[in-house]
Amino acid sequence: MERQRRYSRFDGISSWSFVMSEYRPAYDQAFLQDCMHIHQLWHERAKSRDTEGLLALYAKAAVLETPLVQAIFDRRESGILRGHREIRPFFEEGARRLPNALVRWHRTGKWLTDGERLLVWEYPRQAPDGDQVDIVEVMEIADGLIQYHRIYWGWFGAQLLTRSAVDKARKAA
Repeated sequence: MERQRRYSRFDGISSWSFVMSEYRPAYDQAFLQDCMHIHQLWHERAKSRDTEGLLALYAKAAVLETPLVQAIFDRRESGILRGHREIRPFFEEGARRLPNALVRWHRTGKWLTDGERLLVWEYPRQAPDGDQVDIVEVMEIADGLIQYHRIYWGWFGAQLLTRSAVDKARKAA
């Protein structure tokens, strides 16, 4: 069976999804607009350290999952934060710790979606002005808001987290 790539355009948004070995167009224009909106605003608000603006993009009961949680909060047993009450302090502490020379906020401006619930983009290690923390943002979107957000770290970023954890352990010993 030959696979064909179908392309779909809505108001300048191009999207396709790969589901069970089959390409299909994403038809939900409102969802694609939500993805475009969140992709743009999340980046702008994170870069400008706008905690309240970032939280406004998340559902009240949203979940944020990242290994950075345990790097920032020593007493956390997991890297999972639930709801605005837990997510807000994480964003506030992140804003206090910036700027960091390895957070350059470089990305291509491209994003991926399955056309139904997922929004994905990358901050690659290689930036025009040097290496940066390499992460992939994976968000589940519903009702125009982030419902679940997972942040995956590449080898360069993971190496920095590991080094930080070792340094903390040495200081504690």
